[in-house]
Amino acid sequence: MLKTSSIQVALQEHLRLERQTRRTASVAIVVTLALVAMVVAELQYPHWFGIPDAQSEKLVENRPVIDEVDLRSAALQKEGERDRALSTFLAKRYRVSHEMALDFVRIAFAAGHRMGVDPLLVIAVMAVESRFNPIAESEAGAKGLMQIIPKYHPEKLQEFGGERAIFEPHANIVVGSQILREYIRRAGDVSDGLRIYSGGPLEGENAYPGRVLDEKRRLQQVVNQPRQAARPAARTEAAL
Repeated sequence: MLKTSSIQVALQEHLRLERQTRRTASVAIVVTLALVAMVVAELQYPHWFGIPDAQSEKLVENRPVIDEVDLRSAALQKEGERDRALSTFLAKRYRVSHEMALDFVRIAFAAGHRMGVDPLLVIAVMAVESRFNPIAESEAGAKGLMQIIPKYHPEKLQEFGGERAIFEPHANIVVGSQILREYIRRAGDVSDGLRIYSGGPLEGENAYPGRVLDEKRRLQQVVNQPRQAARPAARTEAAL
């Protein structure tokens, strides 16, 4: 059994809570909307509910709490839409299962946010490096989703139980995100950090950064599509 690290536990707990919250998000939205409707009615017509004026003022004070819950529910719904859109795109483009792609996307966002790396960049590196094959292995010894060479990063893998964790998606994505962060900081630039990650030349032609950044741009377009589609719908509803 792999040794559990603080990073692994934190990320697993984050993902568990995220899945649990998403399952209840729709219920929370319905309940919140009903609660907001009731509060509005109570504020406008307190006598309907037999509420004295003093209690009506108290309801006004509690409105920020209701607004915060409403905003959180809306944010979770948007995150769910984003993850589903990305996983659908990746499953079709790279011929992997939708469930597997969704897991990779969620792990990448959790790891990216924790490491301070753009999650879409993490996903783009996976796409270019392994095409989302968790057991991919190169002739040079690079392994897993983000094609990590274990002998160069033993201390990072030790957090997950050593080299034997290299093909475990969660460990591979977390360690890959750590490596990516270090290289970008060392280079002072995302493109040059990607050059180091690829193991290619730091000067002269190197197609790797362009391939990764092109893929990241495609992923960003996928993320933006639901928002762009929602804007005309909102204008139409306003016109009505």
